[in-house]
Order: sequence, then C-alpha cells, then structure tokens
Amino acid sequence: MNKPSGRKINIGICGLGTVGGGTLALLNENEAEITQRVGASLCVSHIASRSLNQDEVIGIPQSGKDPFAVVNDPNVEILIETMGGYEPAFDVIKNALLNGKHVVTANKALIAERGNELFEIAESEGAVLAFESSVAGGIPIIKALREGLAANKINWLAGIINGTGNFIMTEMASKQCRFEEVLNQAQALGYAEADPTFDIEGIDAAHKLTILSSIAFGIPLRFDGTYTEGISTITPEDIRYSDELGYCIKHLGIARRSKKGIEMRVHPTLIPRSRLLANVDGVGNAVLVHGNSVGATLYSGPGAGAEATASAVVADLIDLARHSIAGADKPVYPPLGYKQMLDDIEIVDIEDIEAEYYLRIPAMDRVGVMANISSILQSYGISIEAVIQKEAISKIVPIIILTHRAEERKLNLAIKAIESLDDVAEKINRIRVEPFDETEL
Repeated sequence: MNKPSGRKINIGICGLGTVGGGTLALLNENEAEITQRVGASLCVSHIASRSLNQDEVIGIPQSGKDPFAVVNDPNVEILIETMGGYEPAFDVIKNALLNGKHVVTANKALIAERGNELFEIAESEGAVLAFESSVAGGIPIIKALREGLAANKINWLAGIINGTGNFIMTEMASKQCRFEEVLNQAQALGYAEADPTFDIEGIDAAHKLTILSSIAFGIPLRFDGTYTEGISTITPEDIRYSDELGYCIKHLGIARRSKKGIEMRVHPTLIPRSRLLANVDGVGNAVLVHGNSVGATLYSGPGAGAEATASAVVADLIDLARHSIAGADKPVYPPLGYKQMLDDIEIVDIEDIEAEYYLRIPAMDRVGVMANISSILQSYGISIEAVIQKEAISKIVPIIILTHRAEERKLNLAIKAIESLDDVAEKINRIRVEPFDETEL
C-alpha cells in the first residue's frame, strides 16, 4: 500500500460558526480517510473568528479574531471562508486570491452578486475559488453541472433549493395550516431565522439559481436578472384546490433556455404530483437537470446544516490540495464551466415568459360571472384547461381556473381586466404551473 508522502498543507479557516465549525469537526473526524485520499496531511494551522472559543481551537497553532492575519500569512496555502455576508468576506477572499492562495467559500450571496469580479482576480493570479458548498449543501450539484454533464447542452433545470421554504410548503400541505403558523413553527425548530426574509421571499434561492444558471448556460452571473417571488401569499385553500387538480405547490428555482434567451425565476409553482420533485419534502433539497443527451437527472439530499455543508467544503478542499500537490500552475477547469462565456445572451423578463397558470378568483355568487371571466381570457388569447367552481363562502364563490400555455404579459392584462369586474370581490391569486413533460422525465 502506498503511504502518504509526508507533505503537509496548511489550511486557514475564517469564520467558525455553523459551517466553519462543522468543517473543522469533519476534518478532525475523517483525518485518516482524507489523508489517504489526498496523499498529504491537511492541517488547520490558522483560525479567525469574531467570537473565538478557545476550547474549539485547542491544538491549532494560530488563532485570533483578525481574518486578514490569516489571509496575509505566507504559511497558509488554502483559505476557507465561512464568515458569510458581504463584508469583510469579499475583501478576505479578494486579498487571499491576490496573495496566490486557493480559496473555498460557502458564501452563495457573495458568489451570486460579486462572483464575476472574484473569478477574474482568481484567473489573473492562477488561483482557484471553489464554491460547491454555496448551493444545495451536501448535494454535489455544481460538480455535476460543470463536469459530469459537460458533454450536454442544458435545456432547463428546476430545483427545490431552500430548505426553509420547502419545510413550510410541506407542513402547510400535510397539516392544512396557514403560512404564518408554519413559519412560527419553522423558527421554533431552528429551520428559519428570526428575520426569515431571505428564505420566504426567495432571495436565498435566487442567489443559488443565479449560480446554477451561469454554470448550466455559460452566462456571467446575473443576479439582477433573476425574478424572485416568495411564498407568503400561498393559502391552505390553494394547496387543497391544487391537490384536487392533481398538483402540489413547491417553491422552485427554474432556469430555462428558450428562443427568447435565458429564463431565471424563483416562485411558487404547481407541479404534477407524479413528478420526482413533488416528492421532496421537509428541509430536503433537489435539483432536476435536463440535458439534450442524457435527458433528466435528479440530484437530491440535505441542502443545509453543519455536516452536509461541511461535506461540500471539505470536498472542495481535497480538490485544491490535489491541485497543489500536482504543482498545476493554473486551474484545470473554468470555475463556471465555460472558458468562453456568453456575454450577449438575453435574460428574459418575467412578463415575456410563457407558462400555464393557476388562478383563484374570488367572485360574487351571481349568474354570468364565469361567462364574463371566460370572455376576458379569450380576448387575450388565453384558453382554459380546467375549472373548479366551489360552493359559495358567504356571498363569494372561489373559481379555480387552470389555463393552457400563455404569455405572462397577456395574462397580467387579463387579470387586471377580470379584477375590474364588479362581480370579482378581491385580488386574484395567480401561481405558475410547470408540468415538466413526461418525455423529459
């Protein structure tokens, strides 16, 4: 059996919270296995944390509160950034790259919004910025897209990429609870932050979708082009009516290549109950990718948590250690999978997409209401696939309509016209529908 070379690679960790602490624990727990895989010892020699607990860093030669002390130490070969946020994380990563250090980060917001700049610096310095842990926790979706599916032209991808949102939608469906009630439960269980905005409004998922879209389609990171819509308007009634129609509601990130350009959108979505994504519940994550050669492939597993995310961080760390041992003077593959990015491809505005739609229309219980609604939809070229008309609640009748495929701009005009009818009592609730054709699954 070949024994490790005796080479030691010094690692610095900036940020020792949930992910950083999990990374340190995993490196210690699986030290022998990792050394055998790499052929060298990965030694955490430096740690910086704002709230440093000395009990956590026993045996680590250098520890303190200043991340730049780690960044500027020439003995550190690879830096792990698990601080989160924008500042000082951006400057920490930037300066580490400028110092010629390879960097591993779990910071999806920073990659999505400022990654183009950081990757440019990394390339100019011959360094690698690795970020597998920034999307879907322990699911190796970035490697799958960038390397495993590199021979394919990616047609579309759709993912449950925020565990908090998926937990809320799952609980609302199984217990017929209202959104606010389940959100409180998610916070009590530690699945949702005290300020849950990033999760429930889709911002966290939009950061992740931006990264996945760039790798899938070879476009620069365009967070500003990702449409984002949250789940707070979904009601138990919508979930119940969707179920009657054979669908469930999931908070999805969807990216698609179309004749108009690239669609990037995060929003509640009706999907048929028979589809693979429909069966991913709780805090789990899953990404469905459709390539022109391989067809549809599904990647699922734990999308968050110390152990799952640390697994992805250490996987990147192992890759970078191998890179260093090989003495490669430049990265083997482009960070976003394409040597030449498509700078001029159009990002499709949400009003220009085409989809099927679920409409819940609270109408007065009067003769002729349905005829008026149908007439308006028809005038905008929108045809109806299915209708459910429920019993009156007081004087209001919920009318549920599924449309055939239509342009969103036209649907918005139709909704505005329907809401102006005297017979329509309140705002219409609209949810996009993605059937994911059988031939693609």
